[in-house]
Amino acid sequence: MKSMKALAAAAISVVVLASLGACGTTDEPDKTSGSKDSSSSSSNSHPSAYDVSGIKKDDAIAALVPKSVSEDGKFTVGMETTYAPGEFVGEDGKTPMGFDVDLSNAIAQVIGLKPEMASAAFDAIIPAIGSKYDAGISSFTITKEREQAVDFVSSFKAGTAFAVQKGNPKKLKDSDLCGSKIGVQTGTMEEQDADKLAKDCKAQGKKDIEVQSYKLQTDAATAVMTGKIDVFYADSQVTGYAIKQTEGKLEQLGKDSDVVLQGIAIKKGDQQMTNAMQKAMQKLIDDGTYGKIMEHWGVQSGMIDKAEINPEVAD
Repeated sequence: MKSMKALAAAAISVVVLASLGACGTTDEPDKTSGSKDSSSSSSNSHPSAYDVSGIKKDDAIAALVPKSVSEDGKFTVGMETTYAPGEFVGEDGKTPMGFDVDLSNAIAQVIGLKPEMASAAFDAIIPAIGSKYDAGISSFTITKEREQAVDFVSSFKAGTAFAVQKGNPKKLKDSDLCGSKIGVQTGTMEEQDADKLAKDCKAQGKKDIEVQSYKLQTDAATAVMTGKIDVFYADSQVTGYAIKQTEGKLEQLGKDSDVVLQGIAIKKGDQQMTNAMQKAMQKLIDDGTYGKIMEHWGVQSGMIDKAEINPEVAD
């Protein structure tokens, strides 16, 4: 939820994993074929890209794409590649990875264009949609303010979530964490929320919450696995990815909370492109590809079942 977090949560590699390669934010496209075999073995800490090469072009949907987009044969997507597992740079220091990258590749297959991921500063993407980028797919929270600048097609729902050791050995409840040790990343909204929970426990005369802040999400997740703290608290997709990467050592506590919609940003008023994106998204949802991509990255709790154009959202 990039609009809602102080993203020191950038370049997240969850659990005891090798650090990501250095990544700058350039406006140069990183070409990806979207055809890497998701089942092949790899020495990378992260999953390989989900294989979308079998997706066939949908002629009816492709016909909706305006010539201004299709004439060069490319589908250029702007994204800020420092937010795993949504979009980040792989361990080679240059290849875009993540569920938004896989989703972009899948959409490109549906509309019959070659995908190109262009890494850019987060706040520079929306102003350049329609000129540099055909779409922005970068964990954009859909807000009324942003809907004044671009059109959106919903693609994901994100919130916050807790994780504990597998089996929840301390029998914690997400509704009452008083007396526990909570790990968060420094500078995030979760850190502020955890501090508020601690104050509430004290005001109620209950056992104190001990909030421990870490520079990296990696360290907070590891601290739960080793028993140094009791609870890991982060964005729901980050928590889900941590659980997947620990291979059963962590589990989610309770359900996602503070859920908001995220979406694909498209040039404002470009009805053809907006319709093409909506239909491509819905096709991927309906045929199961979308769900497989989300499960591949451990973020199935954020799945949606309907792609909507400019959905109604809270202020």
